[in-house]
Amino acid sequence: MDILDYYSEMYYKGTPVISDDQFDALVSASGYEKVGYTEKNGSPHLYQMYSLQKHFDINEVEKSFLDRCVVTDKLDGAAISLIYNDGKLKAALTRGDGVRGQLITDKVRFLVPNKINIEGTVQITGEVVAPSTIPNARNYAAGALNLKSIADFINRDLTFFAYDMAPNTEVFWTSQMNLLYAQGFRTVHTDDTDAFPKDGKVYRINDYPGFLQAGKTAHHPKGAFALKEQKDGVVTTLLDVVWQVGKSGVISPVGILEPIDIGGATVSRVTLHNTNFIESMGLEIGCQVEVIRSGEIIPRVVKRV
Repeated sequence: MDILDYYSEMYYKGTPVISDDQFDALVSASGYEKVGYTEKNGSPHLYQMYSLQKHFDINEVEKSFLDRCVVTDKLDGAAISLIYNDGKLKAALTRGDGVRGQLITDKVRFLVPNKINIEGTVQITGEVVAPSTIPNARNYAAGALNLKSIADFINRDLTFFAYDMAPNTEVFWTSQMNLLYAQGFRTVHTDDTDAFPKDGKVYRINDYPGFLQAGKTAHHPKGAFALKEQKDGVVTTLLDVVWQVGKSGVISPVGILEPIDIGGATVSRVTLHNTNFIESMGLEIGCQVEVIRSGEIIPRVVKRV
């Protein structure tokens, strides 16, 4: 198994072995495009569950596209699908790799309506989330879906928010969410999500004909995207500078920092590249520096405070 496949599986099961920032950095650096993980002996989703393309700057997106979009919070939990046939809940599945997922109907039936007034066979997708007050809320929610004990699952503080239905029965996505709300679902459009963890905003073309006409890539719908925030740096003290010899024989300076937590990882060392970098930043022993890990594996100093 590729190491990123392993990291991805652990992340989606709610038992990550590296921080989110580290995983995102590895994905970006390697061009890794898989979403989720392949579930052995999994069951197929009625419709493929796609991921969203990420943007970090709203100015990257054409205004004409934005004018057609509705904006909602991007909840940070565990995505699942629900399959209803003539109004009866038939199956609930984890995301898995987006094509197949693990059956979790026995647990999820306690979170969602078991009967709705919608004819035919439909798939409702959404996010299982835990309150932000719970430490590691995302892992708490994702891990709950893998519990073997129904009693333990019921005792978890979890909520399901719907964010789509296929095939659609309404012309506009907002109308579809209103319909699901009327059927007893909480949705990202109709309900307050302030109490739950988020990792950005979702921009989506509101009219289904336009959304479908925009098409898809192998991984993402072209009619929607996630706007992610660049995380602020963390301020700490530069305690010392030491010199190390790299594998190529190049000697470079390394900053020794007052240990700080960035994205779940403790950082106490940071590369300072060369003397020109140190001089341009105006760095000196004892000064305050801002450190980030946004999009990178190795922490770096972005400025002297």
